[in-house]
Amino acid sequence: APSPTTAVPYMSVKCIDVRKNHHKTKWLMPWGPNHCDKLKDFDEAVSRQIEANDIVFAVHVPLPSKEMSPWFQFMLFIMQLDIAFKMDNDLKENAEITLDVSLAYRDDKFDDWKEIAHAIEIRKLKCTFSSPKTLDSEGRHYDCDFLPFMEIGSVAHKYYLINIRLPVNERKGINVGIGEIKDIRLVGIHQNGGFTKVWFAMKTFLTPSILIIMIWYWRRITLMTRAPVLLEKVIFALGISMTFINIPVEWFSIGFDWTWMLLFGDIRQGIFYAMLLSFWIIFCGEHMMDQNERNRLSGYWKQVGPIAVGSFCLFIFDMCERGVQLKNPFYSIWTTEVGTELAMAFIIVAGICLCLYFLFLCFMVFQVFRNISGKQSSLPAMSKARRLHYEGLIFRFKFLMLITLACAAMTVIFFIVSQVTEGHWKWGDITIQVNSAFFTGIYGMWNLYVFALMFLYAPSHKNYGEDQSNGDLGVNSGEELQLTTTITHVDGPTEVYKLARKEAQE
Repeated sequence: APSPTTAVPYMSVKCIDVRKNHHKTKWLMPWGPNHCDKLKDFDEAVSRQIEANDIVFAVHVPLPSKEMSPWFQFMLFIMQLDIAFKMDNDLKENAEITLDVSLAYRDDKFDDWKEIAHAIEIRKLKCTFSSPKTLDSEGRHYDCDFLPFMEIGSVAHKYYLINIRLPVNERKGINVGIGEIKDIRLVGIHQNGGFTKVWFAMKTFLTPSILIIMIWYWRRITLMTRAPVLLEKVIFALGISMTFINIPVEWFSIGFDWTWMLLFGDIRQGIFYAMLLSFWIIFCGEHMMDQNERNRLSGYWKQVGPIAVGSFCLFIFDMCERGVQLKNPFYSIWTTEVGTELAMAFIIVAGICLCLYFLFLCFMVFQVFRNISGKQSSLPAMSKARRLHYEGLIFRFKFLMLITLACAAMTVIFFIVSQVTEGHWKWGDITIQVNSAFFTGIYGMWNLYVFALMFLYAPSHKNYGEDQSNGDLGVNSGEELQLTTTITHVDGPTEVYKLARKEAQE
């Protein structure tokens, strides 16, 4: 697939707002048949006696002779200000810029512009000046951080127009002490149409395959005369969360202007993450073979509780950012000091917790392997057929545990990298290029993993139980106790589960 996103730079055009002279429209176009009265620079504005309040920075998206498409899925805009140093108009410490911003759309070049959103936003300027502030340095530009500008969760229209005003009010101290702004640049980031098509195709193909194996798996469990054990229920719940993330509702975003799709996608992914992390804890715990009473969800509250709390916190954080953007696309949690610190702390804490979780999981897997190795000591006493059968089970189980660890490691890396990638435009200095193979690879890995789990953990209809073992002269009753499950019902769970989930009853 092509790379997931494309960044397009836009240079704003300085328009003169002449509405006082009964101008027809309130929207100012940077080019085209109805383009605005333009200014080359602010020196021209001074000579023509045009005030700062009469200047509008206009940006048309996309560039001339191009169209936007619903396949782009979302639009994220970052702002960069070109600020020149002047002795008599220096940039203050902790300066704040007030932006009066409007966004409009149209689907035909001859239609009128229709407003999507209008807001007055404040952004903190973080700029450095490398040269000494003397007369010789006048005209040199400050090095300023990117500013988060706007995010829209759907690209339903062909043409967009952004008008930015910098209202000046000296009495109220609005836009005073922000230096000499020469230009406003925007960087527009959107998903590539080619990547979207590959992504949709994957979802459409994978949904029925997981759905079919899930139905087959649950049917095998319901055929049993016993009730499903905890592990089987959790695997089924994991299958449901995977199906939920797979269902390609994104197809509707091509025909409908659903701006909430980004938020919905985040919620789906969050539910799957929480389910996957909880499953791994229960999966290892159920194979511990210790004396604790297992097979009850309440036995795992200490491990699953923090995962639930963490997921809820991430949901609140997401609602504070993307939830508010449904009303006001210019809003960003990164614009305030408190918001930035909270967001950074959130991502760092989430990353640390995930790494600690992974180490804890490695420790549990190590314990399971140690216990399994202990069970292997009883294998030589068995008959050849039975021994080979159990050796195969142990090998498959160990293989599945290693795949689980690999899957967990990749998921942790994916979560941290995707957070950094999403945040680097807002932080300014960290850049990571993530290609499409990473996204599609991780997504495919989750599906294969869930598919394999349901396939391997479906209750077996074969019987290697009492009938066969009684004919084996090498099997004694002590060994039989070691290799049967604590569930004494005729229909035990899977063979792997029977072997591994045994409480030692020496």
